[in-house]
This record gives sequence, structure tokens and C-alpha cells, in this order.
Amino acid sequence: MSSSELSSTTKERPRAPSRAGVGRPPGAFRIGDPISGRSFFLIAVAVFALLFAVWWVATITGWVKPIFLPSPGAVWTKMMELAVDGTLWTDAGISIYRMLVGFLIASALAIPIGIMIGCFKTWEAAIEPFVDFVRYMPVVAFVPLTILWAGTSDIQKFVIIFIGLDSVKRVPTDFVGLGRTLGMSETRILRRIVLPSALPGIWDTLRISLGWAWTWLVLAELVAATSGLGYRIVVSQRYFQTQTIIGYILLLGLLGLITDQSMKALERIFFRYAARH
Repeated sequence: MSSSELSSTTKERPRAPSRAGVGRPPGAFRIGDPISGRSFFLIAVAVFALLFAVWWVATITGWVKPIFLPSPGAVWTKMMELAVDGTLWTDAGISIYRMLVGFLIASALAIPIGIMIGCFKTWEAAIEPFVDFVRYMPVVAFVPLTILWAGTSDIQKFVIIFIGLDSVKRVPTDFVGLGRTLGMSETRILRRIVLPSALPGIWDTLRISLGWAWTWLVLAELVAATSGLGYRIVVSQRYFQTQTIIGYILLLGLLGLITDQSMKALERIFFRYAARH
């Protein structure tokens, strides 16, 4: 066979399909594939709409009795009544105040402790074992003690919300070594290297801790309180006011979602240098 005939045969032979795209799942099921902000928002809204539709159908068709799960309309009407007479705003204001004060006190104490543990092995040996010891004690078990120590005042709610942080330990040791190589003092290494590297992690931990703060707050108000969202839920349970219970639970979820998304938005503003893609 001549070279021209061989070349012609080679050109006519179909090429094997590339295996790069063979067997690849759709983008929605491909690990690590990003989506646009608009798609993220639409998917999130669709999930909430679907859950609302299931709730509405379950109640409007009588599948679930109102005493167990009232309709969305009944819950909305009850929440509007509580908003008009001021009960809703009073309960929400008290709970938000308790959560914020307890969270700020805990953060103000935990961040310096976390920095010391993360930077200095001596402080780590002195503090971390004790912090780990306390961390695995169930918070619920402390509620009776905090009532005994602090009564049912707001101080008891603040104590329950108290938590710890340790994000400074995640700072790469190479960064600190580089600072020492450049002749930087320990104070300057802490200010210019450790804190900028650790702050995004600390902020993310604070965001997660803020969610737990809402949980511990409601726990404290359920057990011992005369006001607040948790207290109103307990009172409503005694009188079988399911509309109020469901409405306040949804309100707590909404408040938690708002604070969480606010923390995420502030993280993108404050720590652009550590943006995660």
C-alpha cells in the first residue's frame, strides 16, 4: 500500500471518542462544581416553597389534625395577633438581648484564651486539657446548677450560652517560622501573621457558635424563665396553643438564618484576602 493510500485510510478511520467526558455526571451531581449565586438562591427558595406546600396540603386535606399541626394560615393569623398586642416583639426583644450579651461575653473571653492556647505551648498545657474536660460535659446538665447559682435571672442565660474557641491553632507553623526568619519580634508576629491568618477561622467559629447560642438560650428559657421566646413556647404548650408554638419555632429559625447569613456576608467583607472559592 502506498503512503498516499495509507494516509487516506487513516483519515477515513473514525476517531475514538475522548474519554474526558465519558461517564461524567451532570453538574448538579459533580463533586466540587460551583454554581452561580442566582442558582443557589433559587434552589434554596424552591426547597422552602416545597416544604411549605407539603405543610399546606397536609393540613388543608385533614391528613394532620390542627391540634398537632395547624395550617399556615392559622399560624400566620396567630402571629399577627401577638405582633399587634406587642407580645411577639417583647418576647423576641428579650431573647435577642440575652443571646447577644451572652454571646459577646463568651466571645470576649474565649478569643484571648484561644489565642494563648494556639500560640504558646505553655498556655496550651495549662488551659486546653481543662477546656476539653469541660467541653464534653453536657450543657443540659448545667441548667439546674446555673439556676441554683444565678437564679432565673438573665445571668443564668448568659452562663448557659458561654462557649470556647480554638481557631488560632490552625495557623500554619511555616508562617510563624517565616516571621522569625525575617527578624520579626514575637509581638509583631502575633499582630502581623498569627491574627490575620487566624481571624477568618475565628470568625467562622463565631458564626457556628452563634447558632449554638440560640439553642442554649431557648433551652435556658424553656427550663427557667418568665419571659422570652422559649418561655412563651412552654406557656403555649400548657394551653395547647399549637399555632403559637409553631410560629415561635419558625421565628427562631428565621432569626437564626438572618444572623448566620449576616455573619457570612460580613466575613466576605472583612476577610476578602482569605476568600474561599
